[in-house]
Amino acid sequence: MSVDSIQSQQQFYVRQRLRMMVNQYEVRAVAPDGAEGALLAFAQQKRMAFKEQVTFYTDDTKQQPVLGFKARQKIDLGATYDITDAAGNGIGLFRKDFKASLLRSTWIVEQPGLGAARGQERSLPVALLRRFVDSLSWLPYHFDFLIGDQPAFSVVKKWGLRDKYVIEIQNPQLDRRLVIAMAVALDALQSR
Repeated sequence: MSVDSIQSQQQFYVRQRLRMMVNQYEVRAVAPDGAEGALLAFAQQKRMAFKEQVTFYTDDTKQQPVLGFKARQKIDLGATYDITDAAGNGIGLFRKDFKASLLRSTWIVEQPGLGAARGQERSLPVALLRRFVDSLSWLPYHFDFLIGDQPAFSVVKKWGLRDKYVIEIQNPQLDRRLVIAMAVALDALQSR
């Protein structure tokens, strides 16, 4: 899929593939009937890397990159991740707000010229249960991202054997590639 196809979407599905040694994700459009539509991107997280890194491709042949994100630091509780396009040019960043995340996970996504979108787990009770009761860490979580007090986008984790997310974009100015990167990061990095 092309970047233009990605940018025209208002909704996405992100589904984690079950693999033993690597995290892989499918990013799909939403079909007119609400079902999963065309594959927009395929992502794979590098395992055992000193810096967290995820590359997104047009499909699972991994021939043509679309975007990626990579941690600036090797180990940092509030690490910043740079998001780049296929050519390696910066298009934005995201970072975890470590202090605010002690009770409820909080992330910041920045797009040049648009400002920062702050996203936080919607439910404080679910956030607390996930943190303090290990056997409940599988509970679905929902993030709402705001720019100021205006909705920007949301990421909703659905129940199921495999992790599946529904992403809805409310702010038409948002670069969808940033939203996709953040949605995958919520799964790949959330427990760190």
